[in-house]
This record gives sequence, C-alpha cells and structure tokens, in this order.
Amino acid sequence: MKKPIFTGTCTALVTPFGPGGIDFEVLDRLLDRQLAAGIEAVVVCGTTGEAATLEPEEKLALIAHAVRYVSGRCKVLAGTGGNHTAAAAALARRAADLGADGLLSVTPYYNRCTQAGLVAHYKTIAAASPLPILIYNVPSRTTVDIAPETCARLAALPNVVGIKEANPDVVRVFRLRQQCGGDFAVYCGNDDRIQPFLSAGAVGVVSVLSNLWPERVKTLADTCLAGRCAESAALQQELLPMVDALFSQVNPIPIKAALALAGLGAGECRLPLTPPTPALVERLQALMG
Repeated sequence: MKKPIFTGTCTALVTPFGPGGIDFEVLDRLLDRQLAAGIEAVVVCGTTGEAATLEPEEKLALIAHAVRYVSGRCKVLAGTGGNHTAAAAALARRAADLGADGLLSVTPYYNRCTQAGLVAHYKTIAAASPLPILIYNVPSRTTVDIAPETCARLAALPNVVGIKEANPDVVRVFRLRQQCGGDFAVYCGNDDRIQPFLSAGAVGVVSVLSNLWPERVKTLADTCLAGRCAESAALQQELLPMVDALFSQVNPIPIKAALALAGLGAGECRLPLTPPTPALVERLQALMG
C-alpha cells in the first residue's frame, strides 16, 4: 500500500536571487512564512524555482539548505526532472543523499518522447533513487502529455507514488484514479482548479499562489478535503483574480513581483525571463490592497 508524500498544500517555492547567486537569508524568511502557515510541504528547484537556469551545484546547495533549515517541520520535495534521463537520474540520487523527502520529476521536454519513452525515462529514475517520486505532467510547457494508461504502468513501480497533474481537465483525476488505483496520489498542479480537483479525489495541491498567501491556500485545500464543497468553492472564487494575475505572464515573473510588493523581495528572475511589466505591477498592487 503506497502512502502519499503529503496531503494538503505544498508550495512550489521561488528561488530568491541576489548579486552573488541564491540569497539563502531571504530563502530562510520565505521558508519561515510557509512553516508558520502550517504548509505540509515545499518544492525546491521546481519550475517556480527557476530550475532551468540553476547551475547543478546551485540545485544541490538549494536542496541541502532547505532540508537542513526545515529540519523535518514539513516535507521537502526536490525538483529533479529534466529532458536528459541520465542527468535527471543522477540528480535524483543526489537528492536522496541530501535528505530530501521525495522527488518531483517533470516529464522530458523538447525531446517530445513517446509514451514508451516516458516509461523508460521514469523507470531509469526510479531505479536510481530510493525516494518516493511524483511525476509532473505539465503539457502546456513540455508539449508531452502522460496518458492515464502510461501513468498506470508507472504506478506499478514501487517508488512512483503519485502525480502532479497540470492538465487542466478535471476528468483526468477520475481517469487517473481509475487506471492507477486508490493508493496512487493525484495532486492538483493548477491554482485555479484546486477545489474541483480535490473534490474529484486529488489529495493535495502544489501551489504557486501559496508563496504569497500560504494561509489562504491551505484553508482552501483543507476545507475541500474536509468535504465542505460549497465553502471551498467560495474560497476558490475569491482567489481567482489573483491567480489570473499570477499567470498573466510567464511564471514565476508575477509571483516574484507580488512578493516584492509584499516586502518579501526574492530578486528578479534570471534571463531569459524578464522583469514584470508596469501594467502587471499595477494589477498586483490593486489586488493586494
């Protein structure tokens, strides 16, 4: 019987940058906010953490620091995916050595592998690391969509325990549960669909919005998991204007801008991501009051 790595809310944490690289002092402040809110888990080196522009040694330092600082107070998931299978497997192995609680492994991108390629890719990673693995399906970025039937083949691997599903179709939750079994955890990967996904059987959310409003996202997830559907639907509706703003430009440009407005500046994004437009900053200011 497989167990989910976490149930509830996981924050896809931004990576704060300063002139010398990762700003670990700011990172600690961001982690403190998540811990104070009772967030169940954080992801480091994910999409929101700008993994694509982190150097290999920066990824290792970020994982190691988060594990040490959190010290068991919440789960730490390491983003170790990539389109180079051998490199992704090597990073997954190192993440285990550094004490991460689990892996978030995005599907290969750009290569556009077949469904058979996805199976071979994840089998290699699963064999390389003892950690529980969440597959990350985000076809809007990768152009590759994991079919539920393919996910079922991967769910047969002992340490592939769930999926972060960013396919926006809520019916996908039902298909995954049908194909993969009740002990395979489905997590919502879209902040605008937390309520419908959790109502359909997802066990949690990996959120961008919770960087800014961890308490509000956690309340939404907990309310929905408690079966209070009408209340959670109202909470989801309240959050939609901010969610829309946070995804009006490429993530994590807007969330870093919002954190700066909140006095939690995490620095600018690395190129090729550019600073937010003045119109976006104005929109965020209006929503934050």
